[in-house]
Amino acid sequence: MNREGVIICDATSAAFAMELPWEKLDAVTFSWQKVLGGEAAHGMLVLSPNAVKRLEAYSPRWPLPKIFRLMKGDKLNEAIFEGETINTPSMLAVEDWLDTLKWAESIGGLPALIERSQANFRVVANWVRACGWADFLARDPKTCSATSVCLEIIDPAFTSLDESARRETVKRFCGLLEKENVAFDIAGHRNAPPGLRIWCGATIERADLEALTPWLDWAWMQVRG
Repeated sequence: MNREGVIICDATSAAFAMELPWEKLDAVTFSWQKVLGGEAAHGMLVLSPNAVKRLEAYSPRWPLPKIFRLMKGDKLNEAIFEGETINTPSMLAVEDWLDTLKWAESIGGLPALIERSQANFRVVANWVRACGWADFLARDPKTCSATSVCLEIIDPAFTSLDESARRETVKRFCGLLEKENVAFDIAGHRNAPPGLRIWCGATIERADLEALTPWLDWAWMQVRG
């Protein structure tokens, strides 16, 4: 593309779950732990020729720690992108990631992963339309994640509470589900409004989400009283 600047994309919850416009992106990051369910703390970086050109033309005025260096002399250190490690990651985690990629390839590759994620999202979307007490946190459907699905509780019995009471209610709600071994860690992010967050990535089985939604209604009725 004939453009200036570098386009950076954090694709943490998007890589392997949706099509990315690679022709528009220069520096793309994602994590092993998200859509393909790998070990946490392993970040990946994809660079375009435009990004490489920018790196080779720029010299920072300050020293960079070794772990952040992508250059060797005045050229990109391509060995980093061919398997050489800067710091020593867990080789077991690497093998786990490779095994996951083999699984993804065996079920049909990227198109199959996208379809699994979309099918999972449709389960939650259909439930949201029918439940009456929860809705998507994202107002614009174009900004609604199909993997990390964030929900708000819209029941007046909940919205009339102050924030502290709303967070306590969500905690009780999630505690009921955990006690029944139904769902774990589905409370919204601590910096987000009090609500829920349901993972719909490709490693989740649609049948499990279909089994979850009646439990969500049950737990809400218990908490609401």
